[in-house]
Amino acid sequence: MLKMVTFFQGLPGQQSVPGTLDFPGSLQKSRSTSEADSEASMSEASSEDLMAAQEAGMAPDGEESAKKKEKTSKGLANMFSVFTKGKKKKKSQPRLSDPEVQPKSRPEPDGPLPTVEEIKEALERGQLEAARQVLSLERELEAAAVAGGTSEEELVWRQSKVEALYVMLRDQVLGVLRRPLEAAPDRLRQALAVVSQQELEDRRAAEGPVATALAATRPRRWLKLWRSVVAEVAAERLDAQPAVVPDGRSEAESRFLHMGLTMKEDLEAVVERLKPLFPEEFNVVHTYAESYHEHFAAHLCTLAQFELCERDTYLLLLWVQNFYPNEILNSPKLAQELQGISLGSLLPPKQIRLLEAVFLSNEVANVKLLMTRALELESRRWAQDEAPQSLDGHCHSELAIDIIQIISQGQAKAENITSDVGAQIKQLLLVELAALLKSYQRTFDEFLEKSKLLRNYRVNIIANINNCLSFRTSMEQKWQIPHDSLRHLVEPLKEIKAHGFDTLLQSLFLDLKPLFKKFTQTRWAKPVETLEEIIATVDVRLPEFSELQDCFREELMEAVHLHLVKEYIIRLSKRRLVLRTAEQQQQLAKHILANADAIQRFCTENGSTATWLYRALPTIAEIIRLQDPSAIKIEVATYVTCYPDFSKGHLNAILAIKGNLPSSEVRGIRNILDVSTGAQETSRPLFSLIKVG
Repeated sequence: MLKMVTFFQGLPGQQSVPGTLDFPGSLQKSRSTSEADSEASMSEASSEDLMAAQEAGMAPDGEESAKKKEKTSKGLANMFSVFTKGKKKKKSQPRLSDPEVQPKSRPEPDGPLPTVEEIKEALERGQLEAARQVLSLERELEAAAVAGGTSEEELVWRQSKVEALYVMLRDQVLGVLRRPLEAAPDRLRQALAVVSQQELEDRRAAEGPVATALAATRPRRWLKLWRSVVAEVAAERLDAQPAVVPDGRSEAESRFLHMGLTMKEDLEAVVERLKPLFPEEFNVVHTYAESYHEHFAAHLCTLAQFELCERDTYLLLLWVQNFYPNEILNSPKLAQELQGISLGSLLPPKQIRLLEAVFLSNEVANVKLLMTRALELESRRWAQDEAPQSLDGHCHSELAIDIIQIISQGQAKAENITSDVGAQIKQLLLVELAALLKSYQRTFDEFLEKSKLLRNYRVNIIANINNCLSFRTSMEQKWQIPHDSLRHLVEPLKEIKAHGFDTLLQSLFLDLKPLFKKFTQTRWAKPVETLEEIIATVDVRLPEFSELQDCFREELMEAVHLHLVKEYIIRLSKRRLVLRTAEQQQQLAKHILANADAIQRFCTENGSTATWLYRALPTIAEIIRLQDPSAIKIEVATYVTCYPDFSKGHLNAILAIKGNLPSSEVRGIRNILDVSTGAQETSRPLFSLIKVG
């Protein structure tokens, strides 16, 4: 599976990403002006103080976010800077039932309650133990309101002081929870216990009557406020600018990498270091995961609304469809912890489908352009008479490798997104490959026609024939193309090979033509000597084809084998030789068998695998040798099963040699070809290549 950092290291023109990233510091919010005013005026609070305290964040639905707060930047290590430090041994997650966590529903002071000023001073010193005294003051106030006898002005004045203390306590608690990894474990547990106590008090207040003389201050919803703090921290962490942006990397690319690595490392720290300390009701892993996910998704949704360049479109899909679900959510340390949390996708399905369509269109166009350029460069080398490379003794061209690499890279990019996108682009790329191969065939044919006088003409032909092997091997093995599609794709390659063979063999076959004429010119007086001369001529020319790949050299030798057999039969079919005695016919048959054996042995030794040609000449020799018409009929009937293109015209030309065979017998033998033998026609023509007059 691809890794986030290693992938970007592999992108063209990219610098490597450092193995350890520095984390930008989180921002600590200063206390609001209204809170400070509440604290400063505690000694002379009035009913206006209570209203100010409520506006400062004590409203039921956590409306603290409506306040305008100033942010002061902190150092790199504020919240998650210790994520990469040594890991501590995990402890079981605390529960409210644990003695050290469980808050008391009714605080029981050991002595008289401290004064408001004393509690204020304790809170200013960060002593979260004062939370019990603040709650006791709240209870005393509730009791006084229920008992009666206290003026409404007095109750409002006392409540304003309690609420001002709660503002201070809340800021202290949320300050600890904003940077939990910087706090000592005991202090973190204290802050968590305070939040849990306040949640219990919220539930208790919801169940009982509220004194009408007091303003409603519950539910305080500090657990919800903590979740809001986590969301703020997630935004601060993900929105922080990377310390360094390597050259050649786009802004979007750097943002993806920063946000992804930050989220992964931060959540791992939550799992390893916070989960053992937080009570279950906080759902700490769930809360952090959702906050980071929501901010990441919001950022990408905004980005997706703009017109992205091709590279950023691909990277966006890569993160949404691959890296985020596989490398982050399903990473070894997070997969089990996030198993029950349904975070969903970073982008809606409709947006993903649209981006995939844009990617496919862009990538197919790029592949088409790159393949066209590769073919143009290759054909330019031919026209400039550049010799091809030599690899392992064979003429070699990089064209097939270039085309295969271009296709494979496009396929790999799509599969990196999802296997479904990979399957979609495969069909599109095969269409473009088929068009490229047809263009390749046309370009090669044009080269064969116009470049005959170039010094490197023949070796470039051999290099292009060898290219066909690389193309076909890749299509058969690597891409696993269905048979019907493969047959359509390889058709241009077959044409390139066939046209190349024809051109390479053309001069050899021209040299052999006058030698084959000697058979009829000498009336078959010296067939052995003539064939030896023919074979010697072929043998001298065979080194010209040594730079072909082995399989193609065998095919070319098979073409030579076919040519020798075909030309031999053509000489026998010239109707210039009529033998009227059985002895003469038997003598010719003997020469034909000897020549057939020589042709077969020579061609086989040089690589021909054309076993289908072995019976072509010996059977003709047998027809000439036999004198019994019935035996000749059997031989002809057998022959046509091997060579379905053997026609009456060819048979007539052979039988013309037998000058002692009556016309009636000739007609009877010829009629054998009218009988259906049920034989399957061979795909390899022989007699259809031989014209008889």
